[in-house]
Amino acid sequence: MRPKRASKLFWIKETQISNSTLSSHNLLNASFFVWLTAARLRTLPLSMAGIITGNAIAIKSEHFSSGIFILSLLTAMAFQITSNFANDYGDGLKGTDNKNRIGPERALQKGLLTAVALKKGIVVSAIVSFLLAIVLVYYALGLDRVLISMLFLMLALLAIWAAIKYTVGKKAYGYIGLGDLFVFLFFGWVSVMGSFFLQSQLLDTTVFIYGTALGLLSVGVLNLNNMRDINNDKNSNKITLAVLLGSQKAKIYHYFLIFFSGFCLFLGMGGAWFKENPFIALLFTPLIYHLYQLKKTTSPKGYDPLLKQLALSTFAISLFLLIIHTLE
Repeated sequence: MRPKRASKLFWIKETQISNSTLSSHNLLNASFFVWLTAARLRTLPLSMAGIITGNAIAIKSEHFSSGIFILSLLTAMAFQITSNFANDYGDGLKGTDNKNRIGPERALQKGLLTAVALKKGIVVSAIVSFLLAIVLVYYALGLDRVLISMLFLMLALLAIWAAIKYTVGKKAYGYIGLGDLFVFLFFGWVSVMGSFFLQSQLLDTTVFIYGTALGLLSVGVLNLNNMRDINNDKNSNKITLAVLLGSQKAKIYHYFLIFFSGFCLFLGMGGAWFKENPFIALLFTPLIYHLYQLKKTTSPKGYDPLLKQLALSTFAISLFLLIIHTLE
């Protein structure tokens, strides 16, 4: 039997895949698949959206390096994978990932990885993330702008800390209603403004507005996740903003996030664009459809498909911006 107490999850078997289902020659492939499952690759598009948006603005301002763009994407994905490992670990040890949770089962919850193995995975992923950040900063800024380079490396360390402390530890900020704030900062302002600055060494109002839009959309994804899990989180003493607000107010909060993000996108593009290129209004179609689906949703389980929809819509919006700025 598995231990009931979350602190005893350290002795969960490394994998529940039996020899009857896997022959010895493909056990290595099975292990690789388990780590891919824990990495939750489906979350990567949202982590890339801010980077793509920042680089779209860089293309518009005629400051663009494909090398910086690729390194920025790799670094953002590494941070996200670190966060995913840490969330699996933290929620698993605290017992928040349990049979009552509506979302997909996690690797630790299913017994596919031990807590010890997952902790090692967090360390390795964090090291890879920081090494990628060093390469990115050096490639973008060289050795001439030491103070700014140090600032970006400090941001990288802060991003790793934020990725881990969301669920790990006694004072995990995701358990005291601060998840929305950190998601807004890192998926919005840091991602968009940081990636634009690495390309251009400039900042302007447009980047700030786009960063706000992407941050609000990313918070929307988190809010849907928290509305879906509101009952289990409440029972597990995970105090998210959705738990604090309650189901109805959390839904109103979500309307605000989407409406205001759309308004920021409109401001970022400028009204003149819509007169010259009316097809750009298509950019808002996924958000309008999302709000229509949200209105019809009444149960926590119904928020799960909306979560995926909004994450992919945010990614699609960033790609749309990249394409139109490239074609300008």
